[in-house]
Amino acid sequence: MRAADFVRFAAASLAARRLRSGLTALGIAVGIAAVVVLTSIGEGVHHFVLAEFTQFGTTLVAINPGRTTTHGMSVGVFGTERPLTIQDAESLERLSYVEAVVPFVQGNAEVKAGNRRRRTFVYGAGAQMPKAFRMAVQTGSFLPADDPTAPRALAVLGSKLRRELFGRGNPLGRRITVGGSRYRVIGVMAPKGVVLGFDLDDTVYIPAARALALFNRNSLFEIDVMYRPGVKVERVVEGIRRTLVARHGREDFTITTQEQMLDVLGSVLDVLTFAVGAIGGISLLVGAIGIVTIMTIAVNERTAEIGLLRALGARRVQVLALFLGEAVVLAALGGLAGLALGLGLAQGLHAAFPGLPVHTPWRYVLLAESLAVVIGLAAGVLPARRAARLDPVAALRAE
Repeated sequence: MRAADFVRFAAASLAARRLRSGLTALGIAVGIAAVVVLTSIGEGVHHFVLAEFTQFGTTLVAINPGRTTTHGMSVGVFGTERPLTIQDAESLERLSYVEAVVPFVQGNAEVKAGNRRRRTFVYGAGAQMPKAFRMAVQTGSFLPADDPTAPRALAVLGSKLRRELFGRGNPLGRRITVGGSRYRVIGVMAPKGVVLGFDLDDTVYIPAARALALFNRNSLFEIDVMYRPGVKVERVVEGIRRTLVARHGREDFTITTQEQMLDVLGSVLDVLTFAVGAIGGISLLVGAIGIVTIMTIAVNERTAEIGLLRALGARRVQVLALFLGEAVVLAALGGLAGLALGLGLAQGLHAAFPGLPVHTPWRYVLLAESLAVVIGLAAGVLPARRAARLDPVAALRAE
């Protein structure tokens, strides 16, 4: 059988049963569309989270109290024996390659201005926080470089908190109460939005020492170190470790580089993308069962046709190839339709819900279409082998 005859014969067989062929291809199309949409959402979330995390820069190192770590991430103050102090943060400023050090405390308290009040996040920080975290001050100024252990009662508002407390009025110089203590507002931060679930606009920033007193803590939640670009992170980590061990007498703290944080996040998000893709793969399995069913029915219906082909000299391998070819064509056409449907749905979801991150990587598109062809090939093997093994005489008598 010539190649041209082979193609025409396969095409005619599929065209003669348009409804059945269309429904079979539709099963594959739905599966491919589900894979494309779900992996697009998973990959979109992956890109979104990493972008949110790296917007603060890539030369940051975090130090947390406590030696215990879990997959590269500190468990914070749990299990610590000696607290991290503001003096520890000051000692790290003397390292030559350090550009900024931020002692950090966080908590929740009621903030009051006049007759307006709001419960919100309170961040205790140092004067270098805007530099370290690439944050901008919209009006006024950030916390000054006061005596770290006895700073003045000054506060900086997030843009949303400013609106809630003062409306359109100018808050600079006004007095607010944070957790029962009075502070003078000296600045308002530029809008930053929600980052990893934290609304940085609905916050108030006060000096770290005052935050420790406010929340009755003896340890900083974290010390963040920004180092000079071009310096090897290993050198930074070793310098921090050496400095703090000299102060504490032992390594009772956890140092986490941004690379480690990104590795952990990347691993978790990769699993998420794979999981949602696997859910879509269930639809492909259903499509594969549909191809097996349809091809088995086709073999039963076309037994006499197979006998005639064999009687005319068609070899078993040619009959096998004919039915495999039909299965692959059905799966490939269904895959292409599924790709178009999946891409359209993914973009439609993004247009309808702009906040939903959607990103369709081409490697998944190519993988999905390849998978459709492989499924067609695998699903068509058993029916095709059965057709090829039919006895020509017995097949001719089947009518």
